[in-house]
Amino acid sequence: MRVRAARTAKTLAVLAAGALALSACGDGGSTGAGASPEVSPGGGSDLALITPGTLTVCSDIPYPPFEFEEGGEYTGFDMDIIREVAGGLGLDVVIKDVGFDGLQSGASLAAGQCDIGASAMTITEAREKNIDFSEPYYDSLQSLLVPKDSEIKALADLAGKRVGVQQGTTGEAYAREHLPKDTEILAYPSDAELFPALQSGGVDAVLQDLPVNLGHTQDGAYTVVEKYETDEQYGFAVKEEGSEALLKAVNAELAELRESGKYQEIYDKYFTE
Repeated sequence: MRVRAARTAKTLAVLAAGALALSACGDGGSTGAGASPEVSPGGGSDLALITPGTLTVCSDIPYPPFEFEEGGEYTGFDMDIIREVAGGLGLDVVIKDVGFDGLQSGASLAAGQCDIGASAMTITEAREKNIDFSEPYYDSLQSLLVPKDSEIKALADLAGKRVGVQQGTTGEAYAREHLPKDTEILAYPSDAELFPALQSGGVDAVLQDLPVNLGHTQDGAYTVVEKYETDEQYGFAVKEEGSEALLKAVNAELAELRESGKYQEIYDKYFTE
């Protein structure tokens, strides 16, 4: 969900060395031997963390494959990446499940619920008025999911139909901008309510991030009929003021993950077809 060309160009240069293709409850401990130059080894005392020695992460769960619960713990692409980042900084990790709207608006961060947001969040200029983002770590597309036997094949076919979206997301914004005027758009708090609405017939289609919709096609009952290029990129979010050192350290760890090949290893775990 990025639109600023300058950062995009910088990102492409960084990613030339390490593929960035097409973006929490258990207390997940994550530690690492190395520490960023900006961080005191093993403690991160100069990062202004709400709990010294611990990176507290907010995420809206579930949103597979980026964040979901499995075996009593939060996992997923975002969770694996942020744990590696914390490990490189010598920090433990605590993950809190929060609503996406409060996270993307900056309210959760401003209230001190967490140090950083990791929740498949698109970087947008509107959001950057209230929060700061790390360098992008994932490029995404929007998509349209329908039942396998649906006659809906494109956005134009949704005239007079009901479409489900996740509240406060760029998928909702895209739907409101591009769907026929007589389409009824129903916004749900998360994918946990959104996909069941499609299953029950409460909506005729779901418009949201491609990787999430692809996860719903695995049993063959649903299919993605269209993909939409939106130049969206995900970033980790921090509060607008007071997190400068943390943001610098996170960006350094993301660059290290790409250079070491660890980023690609995690990417392949969740997105190989």
